[in-house]
Amino acid sequence: MKRCLPLLAGVLVLALGAHAEDSKTLSLRDRAVAAWKARNFTNAVTLASEAISADKKDPRLWNFRAQMRSILGDYSGAVSDFSEALRLAPDSATLYQERAMARFKMGQIPESVIDFDRANELDPGSAPQNWQRGLALYFARRYADGKQQFELHKTVNPRDVENAVWHFACVARAENLESAKKQIIDVTGDSRVPMAEIQELFAGTGDANEVLEAAREASGDAAEKRSAEFYAHLYLGLYFDLQGKTDDAIQSLKTAASLAPPGDYMGHVARLHLQSLTSSPNPAPATPPPATPAPSAAKP
Repeated sequence: MKRCLPLLAGVLVLALGAHAEDSKTLSLRDRAVAAWKARNFTNAVTLASEAISADKKDPRLWNFRAQMRSILGDYSGAVSDFSEALRLAPDSATLYQERAMARFKMGQIPESVIDFDRANELDPGSAPQNWQRGLALYFARRYADGKQQFELHKTVNPRDVENAVWHFACVARAENLESAKKQIIDVTGDSRVPMAEIQELFAGTGDANEVLEAAREASGDAAEKRSAEFYAHLYLGLYFDLQGKTDDAIQSLKTAASLAPPGDYMGHVARLHLQSLTSSPNPAPATPPPATPAPSAAKP
């Protein structure tokens, strides 16, 4: 999915309310930001911790350390820090959104949905951007709500095949595969490989081999080729799951998880989807529409 998130460059200047700062805290904060810019995230956490010790009431510092912990994969620590920031700034939609994403990465789906919902309530103007909420709703099996979120996201991101596919998945689960095909969002202009083939697969006009072939033939550098293969296997996993082909879905999702860059949000989606198929009861396959009963034979 296309990213619509606040830039980390602004994490220390979020509109969380005025806060007085002494020179020591400011110096530590500046050094922490410098460490982040140098991609020395561990040192950034250390410096942020020192700044927090000097001023425990600044939600921006808790938020910054949470962001650094999230980058390092310490999602539990990130959730803890976001929670403290929210205690100090309880009306921040941004903090609820960030905590929701960290919880999602931890597999805390119900808790993440609560936070995503609260973020939308506090900032309705940003709700159309919140595709992350749609994903959480799908895994929470709130398919009707997920469908609505992806329809809302279409208004700001109409050329995103991924949005159309997750909308399809929600409709397929809530209703059936035939209804999903009838309601599929028609997307043109998503130039990422192999999104065109993925769109055709879910629309019923393409097949899995075409998706894989397009990914294998993707142009670009090694990272771009790897990304194409990742998305091919991620969405083949979803497609096979909806078809009730669990073994094929598991194999595709295992491949996707192995191809995902560290920390990538959709990589977490692949791992969570895989976990849902291998460690808990799975939702039934999306069902076809009920067949029309055959007329009974006339009695002699």
